[in-house]
Order: sequence, then C-alpha cells, then structure tokens
Amino acid sequence: MTRILNVTRMQFVNKSTFVWIPLIILGATFLMSVIIFALIPYDGAKYGGGSQAPIWYFFAVGIMALSYTFPFSQALSITRRDFFFGTMLAALITSILLGVIFVVGGLLERATDGWWGVNGYFFSLDWVWQSGPLLAGVFFAVVSLLLFVIGFWGSTIYRRFGAIGLTLTLVTLGLVLIAGLWIVSQVAAWAEVGAWLAALTIPTLIGWILLAIGVFGAVSYATLRRAIP
Repeated sequence: MTRILNVTRMQFVNKSTFVWIPLIILGATFLMSVIIFALIPYDGAKYGGGSQAPIWYFFAVGIMALSYTFPFSQALSITRRDFFFGTMLAALITSILLGVIFVVGGLLERATDGWWGVNGYFFSLDWVWQSGPLLAGVFFAVVSLLLFVIGFWGSTIYRRFGAIGLTLTLVTLGLVLIAGLWIVSQVAAWAEVGAWLAALTIPTLIGWILLAIGVFGAVSYATLRRAIP
C-alpha cells in the first residue's frame, strides 16, 4: 500500500494536470455561463452544458497520467501493478473532489435562486439532482472517473500496440456500435430502447457507469502489464 501511495503522490507532483487545469476550466466555464445566462432575456430557469467541460477534461487527464509518468515510473523500478492502482487512486481522489465541488455549487445555486436574479443553473441540473445532492455528487464523480479510465485505456493501447493498433481498436469499436444499431433496427426495437433509456434513474446510471469503469479498468490493467515504457 505504501508503494501505491507513493505513485499517487508522484502523480500529484504535476499539480497542473490533476488540480489547476481542471479548476481553471471549471471556473472559466462557470463565469462565462453565468454571464451568458444574464444576457438571455428570459425570466424562467436557464440551464447550460458548460459544467461538462471539466468532466470531459478527465479524458485527457487519463491519457496524460500514463504518457507523462509511466516511463519515469519504470525508470524508478515501480511495478506496473503499483503504478496502475496508484494512478487510479489519484484519479479517484480528484473525481471525488470534483463531485464535492459540484454539490457545493449546486446547493449555492439553489439557495440563491440561480445566482441572485440571474436564474441560471450551472451545477444543479434538474435531471441529475432529482435523486438528491448526494447521488448528484456521486454521479458527477463516477462520470469523471469513467472518462479518466477510458483515456487511460486508450493510452495503454497506444503504448502496447502503437498508433496503428489504437486506430484499429477504435475502428473495431465503431463497427461494433454500428452492428448493434443495425441489430436494433432489424428487430424493430427502437421503441423499447427509447423506453429503457427514458426509465433510467440516477442510481441505475451510476451502477452502469461503475460497471463500465470496472471493464475498462480491467482491460487497461491487462494491457499495461505488457505495455512498452
């Protein structure tokens, strides 16, 4: 466990990747969103998608967490297992902190009726907060972690198989997605798929996201064991 924590601390040495850039993105998109809300001549509640920006950045963090530090970790004789779990712990900590920020921001939004007369909502999106602030924070945290793991997985594929291998993998995933859409069309199940999507609740979505994190994490770990530094 000590070695894993050492890897986590190593990741946080570069604070710009895990801390400052996400905060800058979050602060900038929040400020711009509130200004845009104030400029809209509408008295009703106004919602924006700017809050997605720091979450999507975690995809890039997942790529950089491997690309920047994996060769260095191997030079320090850190095992791939310790590097993987230490890096995932760093991502988990950062994702939880982002979830907490979203909850605090959402509570302030609701307490001030959308920032004192602006009536704009950046953090507290109704469809996410319908299950309460705690689950809303968990939702934002697991979505951020999922994007991190996907980025990390893509970087492991690149390290193991190169640019051609990564490209072929992405093409294969695209073909699988198209095949799935074709099957749904052939069995005329779009209504059922739409009804299933509409019935999804935040707790259910969190469960599916955690499952996806486990799958991509397991594949990333297996690939990392043979990745080239």
